[in-house]
Amino acid sequence: MAGRGLLAAGLVLLLAAVAPAYATDYTVGDSSGWASGVDYSTWASDKTFTVGDTLVFQYGASHNVAEVGSSDYSACSATNSIQSFSDQDTKITLTKPGTRYFICGVSGHCSGGMKLAVKVAPAATATPTPATSPDAPSATPSTPSETPSTSTTPAGATTAPSSSKSADSVGGASGVEARSVMGSLVGAAGLVGLALMG
Repeated sequence: MAGRGLLAAGLVLLLAAVAPAYATDYTVGDSSGWASGVDYSTWASDKTFTVGDTLVFQYGASHNVAEVGSSDYSACSATNSIQSFSDQDTKITLTKPGTRYFICGVSGHCSGGMKLAVKVAPAATATPTPATSPDAPSATPSTPSETPSTSTTPAGATTAPSSSKSADSVGGASGVEARSVMGSLVGAAGLVGLALMG
């Protein structure tokens, strides 16, 4: 019985560790950064932002970042900002679905185009399919002299979906890296599960 509790706890930790592997860091404006003269609507138009992703605002001392509501975004007003930053390297994690609004609060900058609205989609979730029922006893007893299987992916595991996110992201895992991490973690979980069941 204690083995099943440990297995369940291990799987919960595994799922918590895997979720960030799919998050992407987006450098706002790419190589231009957060600056005057950049069309942020066009920049955001080909990107899919999801919960867990991070916006990275890189800017000079003459700018700032203010998160505002919809009406303040339209009015280019930072007076009622939700949060504001002036550290020149602001990282904002997108924590829930919905539209988030950002402007430069320096007078005239927002009306000159330094404003960004991002639509945040819910994070994609996948439900793992167990290879065997946890209540089913093993048909053959495990012995220490057995050679462990070389397979690292349990039966029933699914391949992670491919990402359509920008390859220009900074610090985020690419689709190949994320799938590699996912495969390693699933394989490790399977081996731990087998060890605990034995």
